[in-house]
Amino acid sequence: MVTGAAGFIGSHLCERLLDLGAEVVGVDNLLTGRLDNLSHLCPADGFRFRTDDVVRPFTVAGPVDFVFHLASPASPLDYARHPLATLKAGATGTLHALELAGGKHARFLLASTSEVYGDPLVHPQSERYWGNVNPVGPRSVYDEAKRYAEALTSCFQRAGDVSTRIVRIFNTYGPRMRADDGRAVPAFIQQALAGEPITVAGDGSQTRSLCFVADTVEGLLAAAAAEHTEPVNVGNPHEITVLRLAEEIRAMTGSASPLAFVPLPADDPKRRCPDITAARDHLGWEPVIPLRDGLRRTIDWAEKHFPAARNTATATVATAAVATTGRSAS
Repeated sequence: MVTGAAGFIGSHLCERLLDLGAEVVGVDNLLTGRLDNLSHLCPADGFRFRTDDVVRPFTVAGPVDFVFHLASPASPLDYARHPLATLKAGATGTLHALELAGGKHARFLLASTSEVYGDPLVHPQSERYWGNVNPVGPRSVYDEAKRYAEALTSCFQRAGDVSTRIVRIFNTYGPRMRADDGRAVPAFIQQALAGEPITVAGDGSQTRSLCFVADTVEGLLAAAAAEHTEPVNVGNPHEITVLRLAEEIRAMTGSASPLAFVPLPADDPKRRCPDITAARDHLGWEPVIPLRDGLRRTIDWAEKHFPAARNTATATVATAAVATTGRSAS
């Protein structure tokens, strides 16, 4: 079972599980997920979908071997629009998903996030770092929801109720990201394709470490199969500044869009880069798709699926956050 199945990463995970011969039940309340992401999957391939909200107790008929819990708004604009839903998905939603896994005697994987590290004072970030998070800031609804979800998952593991895995997903990008979800890669691509100014927050010197979605999904599967039960980072350890990313996307799209510098949002992380030693040692995993190759695949997809231009109202809403984040996940 995959919660958050109609989301960006969730839909890719469902697709990959089906490719491996699994039968998959996808669950999503469609608050931020889209059925279009799953339209190519069908019951004949072993896929079933149900519209449901993990904030309410839920179950599925028949045996379940594994629960992948990805349900949550994940982009800055989405969790700003839906703060209570984000907190509930991380708290009550995680509890219900864990209870389902326990009742089915299934393994459980929590899709956590690099946001648990906040604006880090340690670089790169290893799983031993406890983070620098503002518990009452504008990002706290997502950061603290995931931190609580990790605590809850660890509690079930220590009690022996469920065999659990925790994956801290770093900035993931690729096809099926929404153009308007507020994350850097799709925002820059949409702006470049539309000939709009590419909005870079601050001076663009803040860094992100971008992992192509296919690599992230392989990391989730490696964590699911491994016996390692401690949190593990899944991401690409190669940093790029937000300014350089904007310039790269502008060049790859052949766009003449100017760069426009806007204020940094509150609590925006200055550096974000995973230490993936644990993933290499315990999961046998590391990313293999270079940034330029991943961007090319994403741009090719966006040229077919993104709107040619955005209306003024949408652009105004998005400007404050589009350039600063490449959050995952979920």
